[in-house]
Amino acid sequence: MSGPGPIDGRASGQGRVFQTGGDQYIQEHHHHYGAGTGSLLAPQPVGPRPPQGATVPDSVRVPLVGRTPGILRDRADLMERLRAAVTGPGGDVHVLHGLGGCGKTAVAHALFTEAVRDHGRIGLWVNASERISLRAGMLAVAGDRGATTGELAAAAGGQRAAADLVWHYLDHSAQRWLLVLDNADDPTVLEEGGWLRTSPLGTVLVTTRHATSPLWRGTGSARHPVGVLPEADAAQVLCDLAPDAGTVESAQKVARRLGCLPLALTLAGSHLSHQLLESWSMDEYDRKLSEDSTALVDQGAVGSGQSRHLVGRTWQLSLDALAGQGLPEATTLLRLLSCWAADPVPLSLLMPVAREEVDLGHLDPPLAADRVEPALRGLLDHSLIGMVETDGRRCVQVHGVLLDSVAVGVPEEQRAALAEAAGRLLEAALPPDEAVPADTPTGWELFAPHVSRLLQAAPGELPARLAVRAARLMHHAGNFPGALKQARYAAGSAELCLGKENSVYLSARDAEGWALHYLARFSDAEAVHRQTLAARKRVLGPDHPETLRSHLGLGLSLNLLGRHEEAVQSVRRAIDGQRRVLGAGALETLFSRALILEILPELGRSTEFDEAAQVTEDCDHFLQPDHLTTVLTYHCYGEGLRILGRYAEAESVARRVLADRTSRQGREHPLTLAALSLTARVAHGLGKLNEAVAALHELIERRERVLGPEHPFVVEGREWLTAWQAEAGAQP
Repeated sequence: MSGPGPIDGRASGQGRVFQTGGDQYIQEHHHHYGAGTGSLLAPQPVGPRPPQGATVPDSVRVPLVGRTPGILRDRADLMERLRAAVTGPGGDVHVLHGLGGCGKTAVAHALFTEAVRDHGRIGLWVNASERISLRAGMLAVAGDRGATTGELAAAAGGQRAAADLVWHYLDHSAQRWLLVLDNADDPTVLEEGGWLRTSPLGTVLVTTRHATSPLWRGTGSARHPVGVLPEADAAQVLCDLAPDAGTVESAQKVARRLGCLPLALTLAGSHLSHQLLESWSMDEYDRKLSEDSTALVDQGAVGSGQSRHLVGRTWQLSLDALAGQGLPEATTLLRLLSCWAADPVPLSLLMPVAREEVDLGHLDPPLAADRVEPALRGLLDHSLIGMVETDGRRCVQVHGVLLDSVAVGVPEEQRAALAEAAGRLLEAALPPDEAVPADTPTGWELFAPHVSRLLQAAPGELPARLAVRAARLMHHAGNFPGALKQARYAAGSAELCLGKENSVYLSARDAEGWALHYLARFSDAEAVHRQTLAARKRVLGPDHPETLRSHLGLGLSLNLLGRHEEAVQSVRRAIDGQRRVLGAGALETLFSRALILEILPELGRSTEFDEAAQVTEDCDHFLQPDHLTTVLTYHCYGEGLRILGRYAEAESVARRVLADRTSRQGREHPLTLAALSLTARVAHGLGKLNEAVAALHELIERRERVLGPEHPFVVEGREWLTAWQAEAGAQP
């Protein structure tokens, strides 16, 4: 068959010639215009073009969003309230607000689906993240509800009030509706055009990160915070997405590490379920998260590079918005917060910056004193931080995944300056660093996690020194396990970045030794104190106060190992040096003189004990009666009297010490429990067996609660109880 030949044709007037070289199906629609209409080839005057980029959305009847969960976990109460609004009389605006990635859009999607499927509502979905998408979407809503092409063109061209047109057709809709305005993170976009209104024919649902806009407080508006999921539900999200990756218990570990943030959970579950080359379990994924959590989680965003769908980028949308509103320093403040932990941060920690006591003007962007408050409010408005009250203090709190991703994004040239500023602020906030405190320090507990985080993120001398300080504070508060953990962490970091000859490393080891001693691990304590003493002699000199403190620590451990003669020699070396270097009335000297009162009686040296007991009078002279060193001195004096068998003298001393410990340090402090032990043993020595057994019962119960049922002191107490009860039963 030969090919088609050439085809030629001409047309005139309104005629047209169609030419083809094969079979074609042609359909023609004719529109006839009156005379003077103008050339058909010329552009037709249908009004100005819409603004550049005002693309009509592909649909307003389908939520054009990213991945949503197949099963909505936990939000039952919230969904019930929203469901009642949709099925009710209408006319309300409901605002879902919270941190980016916490699942606001997922809740809106679930409600939208129910409204359309189960309640016969027309579902309308508009992307309200920026003016162009909002305007285009709302005009599409008007078209859906019956607006004509001419009306829409006039509104798009600025010849008719666009918002009025949209709400006219919503108010005259033939069917009831649910309108979702998704990602309305800049409320001014809705406010400036009058886009947010109410109608008796429907319900408006807004999702936003902006929690505090006055626009959300209008008549008929209700706000609903959307936060992270409970741990059990968060684990179930992972199991929903990756059912073969591990147990619920393993999923709980991953969920806990991800802070139960729905976006992070969704990405993690997607990653686990879509692996091709590898097939990680939940436990393996949990281990990998410790290396680079943000980058690993974002690998689950299969086929989506949108910032809202990445945990490493979603927060930047809010920070960019704040910068656009004239608050670029909000970025600096959030970077500063990323140097600390996800635990509550007392607002008092930031006060030195606001008072110009700590200058952050060298950072980029600079954080001036008068910009701290606006930056905080900006972060709060955009749900990047939350306000909480902890231990009676106002605090801000930031989600851990957010902190990790912000920390990763800090420019390399700013890391050292931020860490130094974070350390200086913690240094100013912590109670004084006292080897012998006047009272039990309080208020430090909120700062300890931030010290640990700073040491992890930016190892160095200042963070290590702060970690040692936190360990000592824990010790003074009676948290000996915490003190041991913190001291070892500080020692490990200091060894790596400063070396074993550095005084900070040696201070960390000293704190470790004291914690081991009070945990009744006397052999371990003796070894640590001996090593520290040798190093301090070499590095600091034999008469340095810290070297003398190591003599004291070693002596106490030796005493409880039964090596009493060595113990006396070591403690006396500390006392002699402290008298010479610090003075007879110095706290460190009085502290050491008090502690020898427990050692001399072990050797039966009653005369030397009575001479050493002069320290009680010196404490009464130099210190307040309720000073902790005074309390310690009488405690050691009472123990010495008991060891010497002088129970009648010890009884009143023991009662005084128990009352002082209880009032100064609380009922649960380990040293208060030691004072209760003293009173019980003195009562037993006096033959007051019923009183002794009752006190011992109470002691065992409280020590089990504080120290644990397997602690050596608890085990020892049970043995005493058995023997004392037998004695009491044998009495006539």
